[in-house]
Amino acid sequence: MKLLVTGASGQLGRQLQRAARTHDVTAFDHHSLDITDLTAVRAALRACRPDVVINGAAYNLVDRAESAPEDAFAANALGPRNLALAAAELSAAILHVSSDYVFNGRKGSPYHEFDTPDPLSVYGHSKLAGERAVQHANARHYVVRTAWVYEPHGHGFAHTMCRLAASQREVRVVDDQFGSPTSAEDLAHGILRLIGSQAYGIYHLAGGGAPASWREFAAALFQALKLDCVAVPASSEEFPRPAPRPAYAALTSVQDPRIQLPDWRDGVARFAAAVRR
Repeated sequence: MKLLVTGASGQLGRQLQRAARTHDVTAFDHHSLDITDLTAVRAALRACRPDVVINGAAYNLVDRAESAPEDAFAANALGPRNLALAAAELSAAILHVSSDYVFNGRKGSPYHEFDTPDPLSVYGHSKLAGERAVQHANARHYVVRTAWVYEPHGHGFAHTMCRLAASQREVRVVDDQFGSPTSAEDLAHGILRLIGSQAYGIYHLAGGGAPASWREFAAALFQALKLDCVAVPASSEEFPRPAPRPAYAALTSVQDPRIQLPDWRDGVARFAAAVRR
């Protein structure tokens, strides 16, 4: 297939380019394509003529979004709408990556694709707006919700924990927020399986297995990397943040089991092997 990938310099974007080597891939980062500019988006798609657009671009600064909602909605709602519109004009499909933050975390069990979204934060609202914009603009859409994405060459929670563990014997980590840690490598392969199905709709693609707290995720990282550090339980109240987080936003799927992702601990083991190289 001919694929156009946005967010090329991000964790998922990098892994998509690796995983899609047998396809014809054109990739853009935010410097080479401003997805909030509809004219630029249309020109890029007409030049590429993709079969599928994969939108991995996003505004992921969850706390900053509370004071900069215009930036969050531009990147997470307007940009995806532009890509979906331009793709529809060329009869191309679009896959848009969304987030577990579209849920409020009060269900008490993992969320599936047909649960009703109810975001708590500006970021969550902007991601939900993006989902709806894509659905309305292009009938050939896949909306993929994922969570807690990490990869060996990226930034974020996994790398922060490893850096702290290298110099400390204990690290206090939130133990009252639960989710689905997701390897960007696994997510990329799941996305490629999905776009081959032509079964359009909403999908949850996140690390399988039992949900984890941030502390449990950190402890698994330390164990896999053989780091002599203990992840000590802490409450969310010890780390106040501007944006509210869903307390239990683990994701599960009632869709095609062939596209579901491996256990999140398998991804941690591969992360550790790659980091040690």
